[in-house]
Amino acid sequence: MAEGTPPPAPATEPPQAKIENRESRILPRLLAYRLLLGLALTIFVLDQLTKIWVAARMPLGTYGEHLGAIPVIRGFFYIVHQGNTGAAWSMFSGYSVVLALLAAGTLAAIIYWRQALGLRDRATQFAFGLLCGGIVGNLVDRLVHGHVIDFIDLHFGSYIYPTFNVADSGICVGVVFYLLQSLRNPR
Repeated sequence: MAEGTPPPAPATEPPQAKIENRESRILPRLLAYRLLLGLALTIFVLDQLTKIWVAARMPLGTYGEHLGAIPVIRGFFYIVHQGNTGAAWSMFSGYSVVLALLAAGTLAAIIYWRQALGLRDRATQFAFGLLCGGIVGNLVDRLVHGHVIDFIDLHFGSYIYPTFNVADSGICVGVVFYLLQSLRNPR
């Protein structure tokens, strides 16, 4: 290069190439979590479809056969329509907004710490797919209805289990599965 001649400008990607390059990296990342995403979507859709069905068939507050609960197995399993502004077993009732923020924060934390949680492992994806699908299902309820729709009512003799839904089942099974897996395979 001759003295006094400015150095050549560094080669830069055109803006369109940057976007295409970024997009080409997103798909492999999503595919790495396909079990988690697929299971989360499945739980979410099942949860929302069952809640839509219940809300269309019976008014809120339907509990007990005399109020229109549907007996599936009389004395054991009923379909009801209850609203829960709290968390599991109606703890923190009336704090639906706080619980919605907690749910959104939990989802953000799972995304942020996905590598530390080992989410590329299939068993871990299974657990977190159930968990995330349930969290999103109940979060949508809180945002749309101001409460979570619960409809599965189980009776064990004189003991009545707290009413729950598909999302709650996904959350509980996901957490238990993850804890068992963690105990079997500590990092």
